[in-house]
Amino acid sequence: MTGTDDWRNLQHRCFRAARIHFNTLGSDAFLDLPAPILQDLLPHLTVCQLEKLQPRLNQRGISTHSAWLRIYQLIYGRGHALDVVTEDEIKSEIMNLLFMMAFFGYSQSKCINNIIAENGPSLLWMTAKYMRHFRLLTSRPLKLNALTSKERPLLPLLEKNVTSISIGSGFDLEDENNKVILQVLHRLLDHGVATKLRLHCPILLSWLLRRRRSQCMDPDLGNEGHCEGHSRSHPSPSSVPLDESNSCPGVSHHQGRHAVPCKRQKLDCVSVEEEESPKAPFQSDSENLCQSFACEASAHRAHGHIECLDMARIDSQVLVVLVDALPTFYSLRSLTLQSISILHTSDVLSLARALKQLSESNRCCLSELNIGTLPDQVLFERLLDSCPVLKSLHVEIQSLLAQTHFRTQHSDPQGPAELSLQRLTVKMTAVHVDAHYITSALRRCPHLVHLHLSGLRLSSGYAQRQLLSTITESNRSLKTLHLEDMKLSDCLGDIVLFLRVCKLENLELNDCRLLEQCNDKEVFMQQLVEALKALPSLHSLSLSNNRLTKYVCVLTQLFSGPSPSSVKHLNISSNFIQPAEMLEFAVKLKAHRPPHPLTLQLMKNPGDRDPDTWNSALKMLSSFCELQVEVWRSTDTMVDHIGNM
Repeated sequence: MTGTDDWRNLQHRCFRAARIHFNTLGSDAFLDLPAPILQDLLPHLTVCQLEKLQPRLNQRGISTHSAWLRIYQLIYGRGHALDVVTEDEIKSEIMNLLFMMAFFGYSQSKCINNIIAENGPSLLWMTAKYMRHFRLLTSRPLKLNALTSKERPLLPLLEKNVTSISIGSGFDLEDENNKVILQVLHRLLDHGVATKLRLHCPILLSWLLRRRRSQCMDPDLGNEGHCEGHSRSHPSPSSVPLDESNSCPGVSHHQGRHAVPCKRQKLDCVSVEEEESPKAPFQSDSENLCQSFACEASAHRAHGHIECLDMARIDSQVLVVLVDALPTFYSLRSLTLQSISILHTSDVLSLARALKQLSESNRCCLSELNIGTLPDQVLFERLLDSCPVLKSLHVEIQSLLAQTHFRTQHSDPQGPAELSLQRLTVKMTAVHVDAHYITSALRRCPHLVHLHLSGLRLSSGYAQRQLLSTITESNRSLKTLHLEDMKLSDCLGDIVLFLRVCKLENLELNDCRLLEQCNDKEVFMQQLVEALKALPSLHSLSLSNNRLTKYVCVLTQLFSGPSPSSVKHLNISSNFIQPAEMLEFAVKLKAHRPPHPLTLQLMKNPGDRDPDTWNSALKMLSSFCELQVEVWRSTDTMVDHIGNM
């Protein structure tokens, strides 16, 4: 054993002893250590110890990012995609997961237990402070009872921190065991600060909208001019507008559906004995959930504003309920509707009419719409016209049959109005796509900064060039362009022209068959690289799934010469790059070493065909790049190859 090994073993023992005796030594003893020693010590600390030291470490200019990243990788595995980047984002993700593990009693590996090293109550209280997203698991309603008994003090803390809630499928309003789910949902949504709601259970939508109907009802339904906590009748959800403000004192019920809506207010608490009384019947639409739940007394008023609603597995019945409520859903900022099958045209048209009513009101806040799956391209244009105030639109269109016969009519002789869209995503699965609907929308979006088009099966190269020409002329403010599953091999000139005038920061040309049917593939790549290199704003480039093979080496020229590219993230995954070709890429990239740290994505390339050569290439690249790789089998790559032939 060498002297270096002896020193490392001694250092490891000291760090382990410091971790075990952390409370005895005290935080100051750790914070007084030199910065290099602290950096080596951080990966050996538990989650609670790291959380306690982080604020003062940051004050000294010492980042805990690497320590939190190590914990994240131990929990999720090194191959797990990292959606969060910053120190605090990774920390928050870890705390959310550990809270759910501790609260619902998930089994934990020995590795996770070592990084936690805390008892249940202590871990719950520490992680609860960071809870932002809470999952109400319908499969474990009895676990949630802890929030009404031994863990009752946690609930006010969660009310202050949880901003997002998700509820799984399989929920039954008539099931007595699910009562606690409604109670916890009520506390987090109505009394807490939660504004984002994701539902996998459509039946809960009716319950939620009924609990949030307007204080002042339509006179045809009778005088309901009081808070619904004291209501005696419950009209059907489809017959009432959504209730979104805290109060509306003095508003006459004669104003009907145009009245200012209000939320149900928090009621006074009752004794624990009354709550636990077996005589109290369970009512899914009970007007006094607070009383049945023994809410703690509180001076603050109920919140309950739903700003982001994400609905999965929607159908016609769900849309009927939502469409009736939508025109008065004034607090709604983001709406996501995902269906398990193609939506009916009549349902989408009803939704468009409701959106139009909402957008024409002076109180509309809706800025983001995500909907799928539309049965027709024409409905995409109809949605655009229905809500011109949208800032972000994501649609999925699946049409394998003949197009419908209706068309959007524009009454304005000047043509369709300009749109406020800044982000647009259109994903299509169709035998044939009419480019007119896409190009027409793009011409109306001069403020677009993010564009993602996927699966456009355009009839000819002319239609593809027309699309790129429209983007070049009408969308010069773009910062992100993502084209996917399209054929662009004969559009090099149009791509180069666009790159000369754009201000792109992120370009993704994934599965665009860039080299398909090219007479001289190396020349194509060189011309593309020269155009990319001349774009100083470009920081991220993805060319995955384009069958680049050996021509990937041309990309190293991005960093050659006196004016190297500013690209800091390069994705060349799924390009069937052989080990020898990867080694050549590594040698050339080292010769044209990037002037700044470069992140390389190399997933799904057949490295196992020659592991020694592949590992040599990765070792060379890792000396000056951050690599994102994964274990890949050549058999899988061959399936991918055949699927793209």
